[in-house]
Amino acid sequence: MERITIFKNLAASAERGELVFPTSIDAALKIQQAFADPNSHLESVGRLVLTEPLLTARIVAIANSAAYNRSGREITDVKAAINRLGFRTLHALATAVVARQFASLITDADLQAKAQQLWEHTAYVASLARLIAAKVTFLDPETALFAAIVHEVGGFYALAQAQNHPGLFDGEPGLWVEHGERPVGRAVLRRLAVPAAVMDAVEIHWEGYLSLPPVSLGDTLLLANNLAMVESPLNQGALGKDELPASPLIDHVIGDSTLGNLLEASSAEVASLTAALRF
Repeated sequence: MERITIFKNLAASAERGELVFPTSIDAALKIQQAFADPNSHLESVGRLVLTEPLLTARIVAIANSAAYNRSGREITDVKAAINRLGFRTLHALATAVVARQFASLITDADLQAKAQQLWEHTAYVASLARLIAAKVTFLDPETALFAAIVHEVGGFYALAQAQNHPGLFDGEPGLWVEHGERPVGRAVLRRLAVPAAVMDAVEIHWEGYLSLPPVSLGDTLLLANNLAMVESPLNQGALGKDELPASPLIDHVIGDSTLGNLLEASSAEVASLTAALRF
């Protein structure tokens, strides 16, 4: 079967709600859904977190990153880390675990390599989006972090499904971008109950129209995506016509400085959070 037909079939199945989420992801989904529920209590959700070792380790690591540890006091227990991060950051991390669980199901070496690069890309984008929201677009940094963590979640789902279709992601990346990325991405984001504002931001990322100066959550996400040191392996060479390379962007004037100067001044914070997100 031709790649384009497989992408269309995968997209059609996703749009019909026929998403295959293996039972190994159930625990991570329950935690993610608990954090998304405004009626959940931190203590009860904390008990759920302890059932997911991957999430537990990342919560402590991120709580100790330069982005969140302003006092310089290292945290060693999960309860203190949860209190430091708060619900919105924890919701983002729980969703990240769902994406990483998809990657863990992949046994094909080439697909594994793509999944690893996709997460490296996601980690960079998340760190940059949080910084850009705080210092450039003046939006909620935790919402920007969440948007960046989920912006490629459809890709992780598709990579897991690609094991049934050898060679699906070989060759021209534009086929996935044109025929699979949006319908599959939308379906997975709906399954994860992603808020409408974040869905809208991811849609702007898919469109690729970056406003300068950046003002919206979508601009924040798209700018971070363009500045990330690692590209997504699913759309390398398939950037939209209005997406700009990083070099002109870093010279763009933001207030009394340039974007490049802001990034340089916060490089340690970005590097620390990016490293903590690698799991």
